[in-house]
Formats: sequence, structure tokens, C-alpha cells
Amino acid sequence: MNNLEELGKRATEAKYRLQTLSAERKNEALQAVAKAFLARKQEMLSANEKDLKIGEENGMHPGLLDRLRLTDERICGMADGLMEITELSDPIGEILDRFDRPNGLHITKLRVPFGVIGIIYESRPNVTADAFGLCFKTGNAVILKGGKDAIHSNIAISDIIRETLEQEGIVNDAIQLITDTDRQTTNEFMKLNRYVDVLIPRGGAGLIRAVVENSTIPVIETGTGNCHIYIDEDADIAKAVPIIINAKTQRIGVCNSCESLVIHEKIADRFLPALADALREKNVEMRGDERVRKLIPDCLCATEEDYGTEYLDYIISMKTVSCLEEAIAHINRYTTRHSDAIITENEEHAQSFLQGIDSACVYVNASTRFTDGFEFGFGAEIGISTQKLHARGPMGLKELTTYKYTIVGDGQTRP
Repeated sequence: MNNLEELGKRATEAKYRLQTLSAERKNEALQAVAKAFLARKQEMLSANEKDLKIGEENGMHPGLLDRLRLTDERICGMADGLMEITELSDPIGEILDRFDRPNGLHITKLRVPFGVIGIIYESRPNVTADAFGLCFKTGNAVILKGGKDAIHSNIAISDIIRETLEQEGIVNDAIQLITDTDRQTTNEFMKLNRYVDVLIPRGGAGLIRAVVENSTIPVIETGTGNCHIYIDEDADIAKAVPIIINAKTQRIGVCNSCESLVIHEKIADRFLPALADALREKNVEMRGDERVRKLIPDCLCATEEDYGTEYLDYIISMKTVSCLEEAIAHINRYTTRHSDAIITENEEHAQSFLQGIDSACVYVNASTRFTDGFEFGFGAEIGISTQKLHARGPMGLKELTTYKYTIVGDGQTRP
């Protein structure tokens, strides 16, 4: 059983020690952890096999099993992510602003760590590595609460990190994993505001809603991904089909996969039959409105619920519209503010879409699958923030910092 109060105290002690580490020292530790991941790969795979077996026995959805699965390639990706973080500039101590007051006070605005970050997440064990890397680089201690589906994988990964830090002479309470998997422990963790400075939920809509509604710790909300692609009347079909297939089928169980298409009626006759052939090859179930179903005979009828659903499955909804303005209105109604895209060769339409869509990431002629910390050059990410305060989009190093003012005087008193 975890004593959350004790975890909080240890994290608080760790944060002050982490904040004294130089950028070079932090990078050396991250490199050591990356090497340990590769050297102890089999430990992680064996632990992950236990989680996968339990998931399969419990009838876990294929999309969630994909999120849960570790492979040689994914472990190498975890190690690569840590190595890339070492190549990024350390944001801590960055001077954001500096100015002098008429009374002679010298005021500096500095970037600093949050302190202790709590993360509650589901199914994806690579989050354990990503969260550690980003928090450690920014001088934050992290307390992790993963889902029971990935408990064996998370324990193996966090144990490797803690043992490596200890070997490097660095406080291993930089990362702590809550191993109790019951819901009550999660609820108690959300109330640990005496020790935890910010809480980040990463998972499905139910988890995120529960954290936002129940936490007494300030929350940075990451979002689910009902991502749209709009095929404009001036779209290049040769570009559109591969983009959609990539966005929908490369990995179905991720928040940046495309779930819904919006198609201009003027291009529907030429575009939809070609798209349908490509989707059938990938065994994607199509659900559309009346116009779509006339052009795709095996397409099912889309309901209102379909347009607002994050499937995480081989299913896609399709809606035809008569103009760009209607497309923007439809997407803004149903989007989860994550990632939405337009495919067009019309620069004016592209700019209108970029300005009109109220999402964290808005694309022109590219797959929504690029909404990712690694793809943005952040090394990794804590999550994709869909809120508007403090952080938005992929959350890398700078999003895990705050700032403080330092004021230097020479005997000034306030009159």
C-alpha cells in the first residue's frame, strides 16, 4: 500500500535537490536512463507481456491493447525520446523579461520549475518514460498514477529509472509511482494539493472529467481527440487520400487519429469513391450522411452521436457540406479542440480555416498524426493540452515551467 502523504513529502524534498542540478548533470542522467532502457529491454517486455495477457483475458479493445503494447521499436523510441530531450536547451533560468523601475529596483522575470507534478494516466506505459524525462529536465519531481492495465509495465520502467538515478548519485525520488490501482487511491491523490503543484490527467474522457471535477490541485487538462479532416472543393485528391489513410489507420488507438471527415459537396462525386476503396483496404467501417451513402453503397447511416465520437477504432464518420463556412461551423461544434485539418490548394480557404477553427493544432495539407511532442521537436510530451490557460497543444519542456520575479534593490523603502 502506498502512503500518499509520505510520497508527497519525499517528492517535496526531491524537488529542492533537483533544482540545484546543472543542465549538464541532468543530461548525463537522462543519457544513463536511455542506455538502461536498451540494456534492460527484456525486463520491460516481460512485464508488458503480463499486462497484455490480462488485457486480452479481460476482453480489452484492440485499440487499447495497441496503446498498452511495448515492442523493441517502442522501447527504442522511449530511449530516443530521452536522448532528444538532452539535446534541447534547458529552459530553467531563462530570463523572460528584465526591467528597471524609476526608484532603482532591478526586476527580472525568470523561468522556474513547477516543483512537484502529478500525472494520472491510462494504458500507455511509454508515458512513464516521457513524463520522467520532461519533468526531470525541467527540475520537477513527478508522482505518477498509471492505470491498473499497465501496472507491471509501469513498475518495471520506473524501477529501472530509479535504480539508474541512484547509480548516478541523484535523488531517485525524482520519480515515484503509485502502485495501488484502486479508484479510492486515485481520488485521494487528487486531493494532495499540500505537496503537488499541478496535476495532469492523460487518458480517456471519463478520466479527464473525473480529475477536472474532483481535484483540489490545479489541473492542466489534456483532451480526447475527435479530430476532423475537411476536404475542400479545391483539394488535391492525390494528396487527400493518403493523408486520410495515414491519419485514420496508422494507429487507431491514439488521440491524434482522424475520426471524422467533412467533404465539400462539389468534390464528393470524384473524391468519395476513391477514398472508399482505400478505406475498404484497411477494413475501416464508414458511416455517413445521405449524400455520402449514395456514393458509397456499403456506407452505414451516421447518427448525430457519430459526429461527436472518438472511436479509437476502424470506424470513420463522414459529413458533406455546401461551403467552407458550414465546414468550419460543423467542426467547431463537434471537435474536442485537439487537432483538425483542411486539404486544399486554395490559399484563401486555407487561411480562413486556420483562423476559424478553435483547436489546439490546425493543419493544412497534412495528417493530424503529427500532433505529437516528438514530431514537434520537443523530445517527448506530457500530453496534448486542449485548454487555453498556460499550455495548449503538445506539452514539452517550457509547458512544465512557471516563472518568478527577482527584485534587487539598494536600500529602497516604499513611501
